[in-house]
Amino acid sequence: MIMGTEMKTIGVALFFSFLLFPFVFSESKDGLVRIGLKKMKYDQNNRIASRLDPKVRESLKASMNKYNLGSTLGDSEETDIVALKNYMDAQYFGDIGVGTPPQKFTVIFDTGSSNLWVPSAKCYFSVACFFHSKYKASQSSTYKKNGTSAAIQYGTGAISGYFSQDNVKVGDLVVKNQDFIEATKEPGVTFVAAKFDGILGLGFQEISVGHSVPVWYNMVKQGLVKEPVFSFWLNRNPQADEGGEIVFGGVDPKHYTGKHTYVPVTRKGYWQFSMGEVLIDGKGTGFCEKECSAIADSGTSLLAGPTTVITMINHAIGASGVVSKECKAVVQQYGKTIMDLLSSGVQPKKVCSQIGLCTFDGTRGVSMGIESVVHEISGRLSGLGDPAMCSACEMAVVWMQHQLRQNQTQERILNYVDELCDRLPSPMGESGVDCTKVSSMPSVSFSIGGKVFSLPAEQYILKVGEGPASQCISGFTAMDIAPPLGPLWILGDVFMGYYHTVFDYGNARVGFAKAA
Repeated sequence: MIMGTEMKTIGVALFFSFLLFPFVFSESKDGLVRIGLKKMKYDQNNRIASRLDPKVRESLKASMNKYNLGSTLGDSEETDIVALKNYMDAQYFGDIGVGTPPQKFTVIFDTGSSNLWVPSAKCYFSVACFFHSKYKASQSSTYKKNGTSAAIQYGTGAISGYFSQDNVKVGDLVVKNQDFIEATKEPGVTFVAAKFDGILGLGFQEISVGHSVPVWYNMVKQGLVKEPVFSFWLNRNPQADEGGEIVFGGVDPKHYTGKHTYVPVTRKGYWQFSMGEVLIDGKGTGFCEKECSAIADSGTSLLAGPTTVITMINHAIGASGVVSKECKAVVQQYGKTIMDLLSSGVQPKKVCSQIGLCTFDGTRGVSMGIESVVHEISGRLSGLGDPAMCSACEMAVVWMQHQLRQNQTQERILNYVDELCDRLPSPMGESGVDCTKVSSMPSVSFSIGGKVFSLPAEQYILKVGEGPASQCISGFTAMDIAPPLGPLWILGDVFMGYYHTVFDYGNARVGFAKAA
C-alpha cells in the first residue's frame, strides 16, 4: 500500500480446516456461561483472495490511505474503526442460534463492533450467501418483522440488508426480542472465503449501526448473566484442539495467572483505553511517551499500530518492507537540519513546519488539505505541503529523536533512519520474516496501567503452512489514525491470546493478565 507498490505474495496451496472444538456451552455452578471457541489456522490464502478482488483493493486503498503516506485516517473525531476491520484474518469463532427453534450460525464474537448480523434466506444474488447458513424467518415462531434498511462497511467487504427481531441463543442463554441484521448482500470475495457466517458485536451501543441495542446489553438488561462482565481466553497453542472460550457473567480463574491490571474505558464505542510507551527489546520508542489510545479487539487477529512504530519493529525483527522515496528524500535533504533543530530544543511537533514540509495547527504538524486556501490568501506556501513529504518528515523526527536520546552519532542516526525508510510496512498484507531467526528476535512490550506487558517473538510471529513450504509473518500491521482519536493501537488476538482479557461493562474498564 505504501507508494502504491505491492509486495510479491508467495502463493502456496494450503489446506486448512477448523480444529473443531465441539460447541460446548454450559451454565455451571459458579453462574458463568461458557462458549467454546473454534480455532482456524492462519490462512494466507484468504489474504491472497482479498488482494485479488479489485473492489476490495480499492476499498482498502481508500480507507487505509496511510500506505501512501499522503494523509492519515480519521480526520474527524468520528472515525469509524469498524470500516477498517479485516475479518479475513479471523481465527476464532463460536456458535449461536437465532430463532425458535434455534437456527445455528458460526460467528465472530467481536469486541470491535456492536451489531449482530447473519446471512438472510433472501440473499439471492451474493455468492457468499450460498456458502453459509442463512436465516429463515418463516421457520421461526418468535420472529418479528422490522424491515429498516441497514449497511455496514468493513475494510475488505460490506454487508447490507435490513433489521429483524428474534430470540438469540448464546450458550444456554436465550436473549429475547433481539434486533439483528439480515444480510441480503455480501459483495466481493471477502465473505465467500470467510469461515464464519456472521458477526456478533460486543462493543458499545455508541457505534451500533441503527443504534440497535447490542446482544450483550440485552443479556445484562434481561438478567441473564451473574455480573455485567465477559472475558476472553484464546488458546494460542497450535497443536491444541480447544480453540478457547468466551465467558459471559464473569471470569474463569483457570484461564489466567496472577492478577488483572485494569484500565478505564476512555471512550465508549470501542473498548478503548489509554496506553503508555511501546518498547522494543525493553527500550522505549518515544512515540507514546505522552500517551496513546488503544482498543482491545477480539475481531482482529493482528496487532495494528502507527506506521512510525511498526517500521521500527520491522527493522528490529528483520521484517521485509518496501522503500519510501519520500522518506529517503527527507533524510537526504533535511536529515541534518532536523537533528540540529531537535538538538537546539525545538519542539518535535514543530520541526517539520519549521522546515516547510508541514503546517502547524497549534498541537501537531499537519499535511494540510486547506493549504490551497492559505496559498490563495498569501501565496507563501507555494510548492510546500506535499502530504507524503510531511508524513515522512514526522516519522523521521520520531526516529531521530529516539536515536539522539541514545547519544548516537549523527552518521549513525542518518544511516539508521535511512534503513527504516526501506522497512515501511508492506502493502496489502503483512511483512515476512525469517522463520529460523524467530528465537533471536526481541520482545515488543506495551505499558498499560503502569505495568509492562511483553510479547515474545513466538507470540507475535505467525507461521503459515508446514514444512519447507512454511512462511513466517509479523503479527504487526500498520494503521494510522489522526488525533483526536489517534494515535491508536488495536490489540487483536496476537495480544489477547497471550494476555487473558476481561471486559468489565459494569465498571467500564478493561483488564489484562497472563493467560494460563
